[in-house]
Amino acid sequence: MMDWWQYAFMQRALVGGVVVGLLSAVIGVYIVLRGMSFIGAGVAHASFGGVALGFLLEVNPLWAAVAFCLAVAWGIGLVTRRGGIKEDTAVGIFFASTMAFGVLLIGLMKGYNADLFSYLFGSILAITRSDLRLVVGVGVLVLLTVALFYKEFLFITFDPETARVNGLPEPFLYYLLLALVALTVVISIKVVGIVLVSALLVTPAAAAYQLSRSFGKMMALSALFGVSSTVVGLLLSYYLDTASGATIVLTATAIFALALLWRYVVVERGV
Repeated sequence: MMDWWQYAFMQRALVGGVVVGLLSAVIGVYIVLRGMSFIGAGVAHASFGGVALGFLLEVNPLWAAVAFCLAVAWGIGLVTRRGGIKEDTAVGIFFASTMAFGVLLIGLMKGYNADLFSYLFGSILAITRSDLRLVVGVGVLVLLTVALFYKEFLFITFDPETARVNGLPEPFLYYLLLALVALTVVISIKVVGIVLVSALLVTPAAAAYQLSRSFGKMMALSALFGVSSTVVGLLLSYYLDTASGATIVLTATAIFALALLWRYVVVERGV
């Protein structure tokens, strides 16, 4: 049953999957509690423009996507706060325009590039050593930032106005959180793909929300569900010969369904 471990590509996939599962689950808690799910989806689809730009310029697509997604995330925040429009409207604008930008860049390329389209649905088994270094490096950076600003992020998540009154730099923390969302999206697209990455951001945290009302417990459960989803989904895809990204997301969805059922049957009905 452990024959998969002898393959280097499976080892890289497992390490990358664990990091991405943990990271997306932790950031997903803030996304769910702040109602920022649409931002996660918007930045995820915007990454397609960054990946396409990387292929056109012949640089690492993930590095190009990092810069591009940071610009998009901050652009959404800036337009929302300075433009006087709702957040979902700003996301809709950037969502469509960045995808169109990616399609435009594809038209400028010569020939068909299969690697570009692999980013749409993920290719965890194709993670290289270079990709893994980027995933681990960004993962450590994001988790350290969350640990450093844990209390501040908690404050602005539940009561941003009171945080400002108490002297916290709420705008800075908001843009920093957007940056963490963007970085998480970029390193996740190699695992589950641009189309599915928003599900990995939201689903483990939503499952944890069903089973807890404590922020710390929700964070811990979300991390557990995120890592479990990627590990179990990866192994299922290996043995069932199915698409890895889709299997990981469906595993996370199954965990959410079980959590929802548990809350309904045990918590609310007291069975």
